[in-house]
Amino acid sequence: MNLQKLALFLFMSTPLVGCLLEGETMVLLDEKIENIEVAASNGVGDISEYVIMTIDDRAAITITEQAIRQAIMKKVDTTRDPDFDLIVSYGDDFPLHPIHLWVGDENEESILMYAVGEGETYTTTVADTKQLRELLLVD
Repeated sequence: MNLQKLALFLFMSTPLVGCLLEGETMVLLDEKIENIEVAASNGVGDISEYVIMTIDDRAAITITEQAIRQAIMKKVDTTRDPDFDLIVSYGDDFPLHPIHLWVGDENEESILMYAVGEGETYTTTVADTKQLRELLLVD
């Protein structure tokens, strides 16, 4: 993970995140996602560098991207640490996009949060949670 790109993203995105309103969806860059690194989270505000999986299969990227883009802003209590940090990479010419993920139980919504911002939370659909669980959780 390139920390310079991460720092650039954090600097550029902070003013944008504060402008969002309840009910809006999460935003990613309008660029092709190259891969998504999945790391066991260290907690809110900290991006783990311990990558446990890299999603680079186009179908898996599409599933994850859809879950992120369709997640709707909704205030949710997040008293426990996130399960994962998702680090979205668009290639060498763009900054990384770090997102915290709390994977919901079966038939529940999952929670997403930009790693930078005011702590706004976003919820996925139950169907997106099912797909994320199949992709990320190994029983």
